[in-house]
Amino acid sequence: MKIGMNLLLWTGQVTAEHFPLLARLKAAGFDGVELPIFGGKPEDYKPIRAELDKLGLKCTTVTILTRETNAVSPDPAVRQKAVEWLKTAIEINHVLGAETMCGPYHSALGEFSGTGPTEEEKKRAADVLRSAAEYAQQAGLMLAIEYLNRFECYFLNTAAQAVELVRMVNHPHFRAMYDTFHAHIEEKDPAAAIRTVAPVLAHVHISENDRGTPGTGQVRWDATFQTLREVGYDGWLTIEAFGRALPDLAAATRIWRDLFPSSEEVYTCGIAFIQNSWKAAARA
Repeated sequence: MKIGMNLLLWTGQVTAEHFPLLARLKAAGFDGVELPIFGGKPEDYKPIRAELDKLGLKCTTVTILTRETNAVSPDPAVRQKAVEWLKTAIEINHVLGAETMCGPYHSALGEFSGTGPTEEEKKRAADVLRSAAEYAQQAGLMLAIEYLNRFECYFLNTAAQAVELVRMVNHPHFRAMYDTFHAHIEEKDPAAAIRTVAPVLAHVHISENDRGTPGTGQVRWDATFQTLREVGYDGWLTIEAFGRALPDLAAATRIWRDLFPSSEEVYTCGIAFIQNSWKAAARA
């Protein structure tokens, strides 16, 4: 098991100004960090890779699709732009030495059709993502698709839907992830959801029901950690929390008030919570 910290708590674009933060996260005991990949070129990320290597931090990444790069769009040109962006993101991951690229890059974030996903949309997404997975295999990268709650997306909302998509893509470098925040909204039972996604599970986000400090809210943590151990999961447990520091991100994640006294509390208390919960789950 490895513990990571998603840097979206601080920024949507990591630069040299965030290197002291990386050092603090390393000192706090994190095995790695999760970097947002929302733009740029592969060469832009070389200094970040050098700093990660210097500190001895591993990394994963997260990316999204937009209206202009929507993998389920009926417009072939838009779907091609989705493929092109995902290939660029994979090249960035290769520069970073990332192990996994996660995120809801199955459809455009915050775009709604007014109905649930159609079979044609599923086929379009699978075709785009299969192309991306083939490219990811060449880079030695695992893709871990994320399902979101109904208020952020209509295309993929449950563990069962995520498993269906993975099977449609049918590629060894395309799997799924589990996010405790989204599951808290959409799933009847976290243990059942984890067992459903377990055969294709490649990544986990540890995120409280209000996006604040893990362990301070309503997520059914005992069941979550115990079931992750039960199914033999031994990958990344990455804290994902959001604040109001970045107005665009706060708007996208619907964060209108402070959910924690400081970002330091999120990562210091969060890592201790994960470590203690993981040990307790072994004894349960």
